[in-house]
Amino acid sequence: MRPLQYGVTEYDPARAYPGFTLFSPSGGTDSFLIDMRGEIRKKWALPGTVGNYGQLLLNGNLLVTLRSPEGPNFNPAGGRILEFDWDGNIVWEHIDHFQHHDFNRLPNGNTLYLAWELIPTADAKMIGGIPGTEHEDGGVYYDQLREVNPAGHIVWEWRMADHFPFEKYPLRANRPREEFAHANACFVQPDGNIILSWRDLDLIALLDRETGKFIWELQDRKWGGQHDPRLLDNGHITLFANGSEQVGPEFSRVLEIDPARGDIVWTYSGTPLDTFYSSRISGAQRLANGNTFICEGRHGRLFEVTSDGDIVWEFVSPHQNVRSDGITRQIFRSLRYGADSSEIGGRLKQTG
Repeated sequence: MRPLQYGVTEYDPARAYPGFTLFSPSGGTDSFLIDMRGEIRKKWALPGTVGNYGQLLLNGNLLVTLRSPEGPNFNPAGGRILEFDWDGNIVWEHIDHFQHHDFNRLPNGNTLYLAWELIPTADAKMIGGIPGTEHEDGGVYYDQLREVNPAGHIVWEWRMADHFPFEKYPLRANRPREEFAHANACFVQPDGNIILSWRDLDLIALLDRETGKFIWELQDRKWGGQHDPRLLDNGHITLFANGSEQVGPEFSRVLEIDPARGDIVWTYSGTPLDTFYSSRISGAQRLANGNTFICEGRHGRLFEVTSDGDIVWEFVSPHQNVRSDGITRQIFRSLRYGADSSEIGGRLKQTG
């Protein structure tokens, strides 16, 4: 549906969570920080095309990925992880042409990220998928987790090829075998364990860093290729259920799930249902006031809802970029930072 208006289209100051919103339009070369009125209050001009998204560190620096010219031609690929200070200077860079999707800065200063590794066809533990659709590079790309120190040396890794229960979670029958499962998120928890998400398996899991095994795992085809599973303080998980490739009508939902029971305890969906749908990418973030900030990524729509589902802030991105799939306003993931947060650090004052 073509938007009737760009910029901020809804704003209820009394109920919205005051702060600044960070987003990096897909295919673009900028990261923007906007206020509640939609005004650009900070812009980082990037030395290349955005690979995935950007996030602010506690010191206010921007950690972002850019596309590298090497590695498999998948979306969304990265390859260059850069850290910029508030003034736009590059203070750290790590190049791994197989980096993709997600990344985290750890408390010890190391950086953890998702990466691909090519497994030759003869060695691939491939279950499911379309036979004969292995990658032209001569095999199947599996996921890895890699942790690098500030010097760029790998100090820890987890190989899907060594630990994943392939027999338990076969690839969907309609998926090509060039890449197994398509991991799209890795979130390090305070205890060091890691929440992972595989879109093509409709699977999320909590990985035990020490053993390499899953502590718990949840799968539901009705999620339709989920993104952005985040652990809440109450032990529940929020995730963006894209709702793609469904038998019935396709529509997206944001869910809060109790992983101990597998129960859905809160849902947001559009009214009517087809007014909220992103077939891929996207995310959701629970805010300190109990509201939920949502990135409907395919359409560049960012909005905030109350626990009752009322929209109290909405922004439609006007930033268009040319990608391989045409002109788009797509945003992989967006984040809201409180006006008094460490990430903002008093550098910006909230207006309006």
